[in-house]
Amino acid sequence: MSAPNYSTVNYDMFVLIGIPGLRELHMWISIPFCLMYLVAVAGNGILIYVVAVERSLHEPMYLFLSLLAFWDLILSTSTVPKALSIFWFDDVDISFGGCVTQLFFMHFAFVVESGILLAMAFDRYVAICYPLRYTTILSHGVIGKIGGAVVLRGFATVFPIVFLVKRLPFCRTNIIAHTFCEHMGLAKLACADITINIWYGISVPLLSVMLDMVTIVVSYGLILRAVFRLPSHDARMKALSTCGSHVCVILMFYLPGIFTVIAQRFGRKIPKHVHILLANLYVLVPPMMNPVIYGVKTKQIRERVALVFSSKGKYC
Repeated sequence: MSAPNYSTVNYDMFVLIGIPGLRELHMWISIPFCLMYLVAVAGNGILIYVVAVERSLHEPMYLFLSLLAFWDLILSTSTVPKALSIFWFDDVDISFGGCVTQLFFMHFAFVVESGILLAMAFDRYVAICYPLRYTTILSHGVIGKIGGAVVLRGFATVFPIVFLVKRLPFCRTNIIAHTFCEHMGLAKLACADITINIWYGISVPLLSVMLDMVTIVVSYGLILRAVFRLPSHDARMKALSTCGSHVCVILMFYLPGIFTVIAQRFGRKIPKHVHILLANLYVLVPPMMNPVIYGVKTKQIRERVALVFSSKGKYC
């Protein structure tokens, strides 16, 4: 029997089948997914609005937090609505262009968020180690430049993936066993050499996200050294409490991602549907929890949210 001739076919439509093996449970799975997404949209939307309208929150920490909230919305919105349409309406078709757009914004948001977390670590470092120069070092102009540099780095890092994917011919199958498109999941369907895609997919997290993680750890090492040199116990506790929310958000962002990567690389015995559920939770849980964590642990945000909505209630 002759080998199949793949050169005569090049798919421009793909099929996202959702969570393989759990198709009959799609409707039930969609309920927590939808609730988490609504909480993420509402929480991050409220956070952005409150920081925007309250001049007292126009400080570096809150401005960086509003940036994180914005990119949380991009990360979750780039994937979850399509997953819900698969669960609810069996809307499994996605064009090649739509697939590339989805994977670009998902990876773009991920790299940008990592950079914002690094910027927030730098903010805490300056606030604790150089408190008298805090407003001078982190002026609004500097914050704008940091934010622009983070977004530019994310774009420059991820945009080549678009060309790496677009150059590939897809002629074996157009079925993607997932709820959304991601770089290597799509590249593995190609009937061509994907060595460049593999190496780029490895180098991007190593050169960007891993570097951010190492720098954050170093910055917190310097912060702890400065904190434990403070003379009073109350001063040390106050300094540490200002970092508590940020540390929680860092753990929420990096630990699930690290676990997901390890599971994909080494967990060959883990069922496919577990990998996909983990990937979906990764784009849902951090965007949902970040505003909750900051709302619970940051007194200024709680007070301003209550003030904004209580003042609006008076006019209703």
